Amino acid sequence: MNTRLAVVGAGWAGMAAAVAAADAGADVTVFEATRALGGRARALPALRPDGFPLTLDNGQHILIGAYSQSLALMQRVGVDLDQALLSLPLALPYPDGSGLQMPAWAARWPAPFDALAAITRARGWSWGERLSLVRASLGWQRSGFACTPSLTVAQLCAGLPARVMDGLIEPLCVSALNLPGAQASAQVFLNVMRDALFGAGHAGLRASNLLLPRTDLSALMPEAAAQWLRTHHPGTARLRTGERVLGLRPQGDAWQLHTLESTDSFDRVIWATAAGTAAQAMAHAASHAGDAGATGNARRLGAWSRDAAALRFTAITTVYAWAPGARLAAPMLALPADPDARRAPAQFVFDRGRINPHDATTQGVLAFVVSASEGERDALQAAVLQQAADQLGLNNLRAIQTVVEKRATFACTPGLQRPAAAIAPGLWAAGDYVDGPYPATLEGAVRSGLAAGLAV
Repeated sequence: MNTRLAVVGAGWAGMAAAVAAADAGADVTVFEATRALGGRARALPALRPDGFPLTLDNGQHILIGAYSQSLALMQRVGVDLDQALLSLPLALPYPDGSGLQMPAWAARWPAPFDALAAITRARGWSWGERLSLVRASLGWQRSGFACTPSLTVAQLCAGLPARVMDGLIEPLCVSALNLPGAQASAQVFLNVMRDALFGAGHAGLRASNLLLPRTDLSALMPEAAAQWLRTHHPGTARLRTGERVLGLRPQGDAWQLHTLESTDSFDRVIWATAAGTAAQAMAHAASHAGDAGATGNARRLGAWSRDAAALRFTAITTVYAWAPGARLAAPMLALPADPDARRAPAQFVFDRGRINPHDATTQGVLAFVVSASEGERDALQAAVLQQAADQLGLNNLRAIQTVVEKRATFACTPGLQRPAAAIAPGLWAAGDYVDGPYPATLEGAVRSGLAAGLAV
């Protein structure tokens, strides 16, 4: 008889777990409280100011060629990577043409020489500044991309010139870890740099390639995974959307899940919701485990809940705006920082029309990303629109929608102890916050989901 598995949450981690477990022979039921798949990386219906409907995301995301497990999973469930993603050579250009840009001839070189060539050709930097970054990168490689766990990114890079820090390291750190360098974990930053600059890519992509989604984030993987499960495992995989799991309790060697619609028992459970929801669920389960005499499980559930509840979180704001004919010089631009971050809060802007030129609804649509954002939604939106006028000369942009994800990522600080994947016998956690080498990224979510799915 197949192992009966419940996956709670149909985000990127949950759907990765469901695919892995179904292929390994489990009988899988996925519970999702909402009607949309994708969790914190999902589709968002919207209207342009001129009345055209379009599909956005609850936050602008970017992948890289080093996200091998995410890309492999997407291919596995039938996603055409060439159609779904715009692949760009490593680049971090600014509106004035300065910044990191890989020359076309270097894109054919093996890693890490392609990335080092891009560094040596960075516009607006002196040769001394370029060479300082090359030396630092090679030094990280010689050290095995390992450092003292207590180091911050700012301490790791203390010897780099200010222009290199301000123009490259700080934007990379904020985009990857959603924290400024003075607070972010140097070890996790090095993990990302190792895989992005010196790692192997996937499916013909270079590890350093920037991959911009051409489709919405629900369709990019979770919906494709759901269709794949229906097609390849029609009798042993099912998806129950709009059904919130209200309670979890041990039942001998099994686990009982309670929803408004039903109460079911499962041999194994993978809990793949956001960390806060998971912490609350495990604390509630711990109290029931104690009542049932399962004191060992009660201790495990309680300890895991406390670890998850101790995580701090940082916000990401995405301001979607539109104007007829609005177009950037590149699909993605870095934006200059201002000493007063309130006046220029966005670090990056994406041209959705250039990313997906065949979709008429995306033409003139820009997505401004404010990592580690602070402040109220309306104030952030107004500041970003003014920033677009000041830095890009776009005075006629009108806001479409501003999305503030207040708990977008866990605060990836030095020495952070993240919750373990194994919670109790027969119970696992999956999510980008679970213990692993990456910060809160799609790749981190997928890796944790695949590992949990195989563990059952």
